[in-house]
Amino acid sequence: MKKISSNAIFFHKKIFPVIWFVILGGVLCAGLILGSEGRDPGKIFIILPICMAAFGYFFMKKYIWTLIDEVYDEGASLLFRSKGKEVRVNLKDIKDVGYSTIANPPRVTLNIHYTTELGDELTFAPLSSWIPFQKNRDIKELIVRINRAQKSAGPRRGKPSV
Repeated sequence: MKKISSNAIFFHKKIFPVIWFVILGGVLCAGLILGSEGRDPGKIFIILPICMAAFGYFFMKKYIWTLIDEVYDEGASLLFRSKGKEVRVNLKDIKDVGYSTIANPPRVTLNIHYTTELGDELTFAPLSSWIPFQKNRDIKELIVRINRAQKSAGPRRGKPSV
């Protein structure tokens, strides 16, 4: 069993949002304090942090907080662990793979033929290198194995194979 998900997921899901909102809160507080002292901080110190906080919240809700915590490659299946749940998915039950290295963190999205406890679209951040936009060798090999498993299984619909 080999871990193929990023070790930095805790930072992306927990620490970065705290840093983001603390900085924006500090800018907002500075604007409010300057305004209460009779100085004109400009509306930019009030409006901009609120807009950036709203944008950050919706962005993180859609792209960061949905990432699976841990993913392990078990050969013929993948093991997903997130939110205290554990889901095993056979490679032949994966109908589509999306892989983007442009996003930060990079993302792998697997569409499953059925709905698991974690949903029918499982997204995780793979291990990444320090070279920008370089694809992970393990993920490229996984995509080839998924394609082989799909071809050998033929057309599928509905329930998972056990």
